[in-house]
This record gives sequence, structure tokens and C-alpha cells, in this order.
Amino acid sequence: MAAAGPSVFLLMVNGQVESAQFPEYDDLYCKYCFVYGQDWAPTAQMVKETALPPAAQRGEGHGSPELGHWPSLSSSQGLEEGISQITSKSQDARRALVWNFPIDVTFKSTNPYGWPQIVLSVYGPDVFGNDVVRGYGAVHVPFSPGRHKKTIPMFVPESVSKLQKFTSWFMGRRPEYTDPKVVAQGEGREVTRVRSQGFVTLLFNVVTKDMRKLGYDTGPPDTQGVSGPSTPQGLPR
Repeated sequence: MAAAGPSVFLLMVNGQVESAQFPEYDDLYCKYCFVYGQDWAPTAQMVKETALPPAAQRGEGHGSPELGHWPSLSSSQGLEEGISQITSKSQDARRALVWNFPIDVTFKSTNPYGWPQIVLSVYGPDVFGNDVVRGYGAVHVPFSPGRHKKTIPMFVPESVSKLQKFTSWFMGRRPEYTDPKVVAQGEGREVTRVRSQGFVTLLFNVVTKDMRKLGYDTGPPDTQGVSGPSTPQGLPR
């Protein structure tokens, strides 16, 4: 009897929020979260760990090199969201804000509709020491397996009038989204006034499983190639 084929495919993503360019600002930190469709869900992945043999766990034979370590499996789901450390500009000519903040998550789905996007929010102090948003941005997780480098243009919401702009600056309450996930959605965006501000660079390592078995072709099976640096999303090529 033939074995049943897979009912879902897996998308494994790791990498890092590498760095940013915000010439006018310093001492910034970054938040990220994922937005995905209804058919998608984070899932646990099996990670190899090491465990001592029973004799070593009982305290026998300490220091004996022949005991070694035995591999075991545990479940790890990864993180759907995270917040980085505060970083200052580098002292070289680039004046880059380097986070190297890790990303690691695995999704499962039955179809590609609602492919995951990562949403970034960058924050930093204003002249009064209040934390204010310095940029929002979003990009889809790359569709093809391999290593990818993406540069995302960031933007901030703008006040409608000069009076509102001065009031928000004076009070330390700049316009911002109550839910950053709205950045990855089109609904209501046409009534929002925004201003471009800064860039963030991300590094993705993407692995897919069982997509070909379900009839989806994401490109050549070779996952060793590196694509990038890419043209910033949303800018003319």
C-alpha cells in the first residue's frame, strides 16, 4: 500500500536583522513581528541536542572522555516577534547602526496564499528623551530557498497640519500605528500620509520542505546560492 503524501509544507526561516541607515538619528532599537495568512501557522521543528549517557547523569565516570554525548531531539518553535538591543552608529565611514539581531521561526501551510511577511519597527529617543518611532517597513520572506539579503526602505506617519506636527513634537507623542502589523496590509493605507526615512538590511536563510511534493515550484533545488544585495523594496529598479 502506497504511503500517504504530505498534507502540509514547511517554511523554515532564520537569519538576522543586520543593520540600518538612519543618518539623522542614533541610539536606535528594532522590533519585528510576522504577518501571515489564515492557512499559515507557526510550528515546532525538531532540533538535535546532546545528552549525557545515563552513567554520566548519575555522576559516574566524571572526566572520562570515552563517555561522550548522545544526540537527542527536542521541539523548538522559534520566535514570531522580538525586540533588539539599543545600538549606536559605527565609528567607520558607513555610520551604520548594527544590530545583528537573530530571526528563527518555522511555519506550516497548505497553500502559498498569505505568504509570511516580516514587519519592522525602529524606535529611538527624541530631544526630550521620549521613545518615538523612527521607521516602519515590511517585506515578504523570500520565496526561493537559499540565502537572501534584503534592504527595506522605512517610513513614518506624518501629521496632517503644521500645528499638529509642532504639538506632537512638543508633547513627545509622534504619529504612530497602534498595531505595526497594519504596515503589511493594504486596507486603509491610502488615507495615511507618510514620509520616507532610513533603510534596514535583513539577512534570510530560507529552507522549504515538501513544496514540490504538493505541486509548488519555488525555483532550483540548490540552496547554496546567495542573492543580494537587493534593490530596496518599493523603489524603481
